[in-house]
Amino acid sequence: MNTVIIRSAALADAARILEIFAYYIEHTAISFDYEVPSLPAFECRMENIMKRYPYLAAEVDGVVMGYAYAGAFVGRAAYGWACEVTIYLDPAARKRGLGRKLYEALEARLRDMGILNLYACIGCPEEDDEYLSQNSAQFHAHLGFSEVGRFSNCGYKFGRWYHMIWMEKIIGKHRPSQPPVRFLDSES
Repeated sequence: MNTVIIRSAALADAARILEIFAYYIEHTAISFDYEVPSLPAFECRMENIMKRYPYLAAEVDGVVMGYAYAGAFVGRAAYGWACEVTIYLDPAARKRGLGRKLYEALEARLRDMGILNLYACIGCPEEDDEYLSQNSAQFHAHLGFSEVGRFSNCGYKFGRWYHMIWMEKIIGKHRPSQPPVRFLDSES
């Protein structure tokens, strides 16, 4: 890879980001989705996330090759200092450090907002197969996440059952009197 730029995603990136995501829906159990959303539906998803949380794109030589974003964890006020993080890379961009760069940039922005806990929801096979391996869990562990929960045989895709695990990373200090999170929509 040559020139790598990690930047805020824009709705103009939606078609390319959806193309990356579609691969994981159609060919893997990394996403438990069965159908690729329409571009307008995906743009709406992106827009809703970007109102409050960072949504980043990784460009390699001017082409978006990956993306990462954060979203609400559970969606209740008391969970405001926690968020769920998600990352997808173009299959051609894997194993080159791009995922680490995206997550480091995402983590820095979330820390600046006052987020304390990061959570990742990850499909996990009993044994690696052609649709799902332990790579995502290993990637997250390498970045400092720890497994905190496991749901057995809860996702069914491609005629087989998969587990789902939750992984957690603490990125801030929990205080008795916690300052509020500075969500993106509150910065205007």
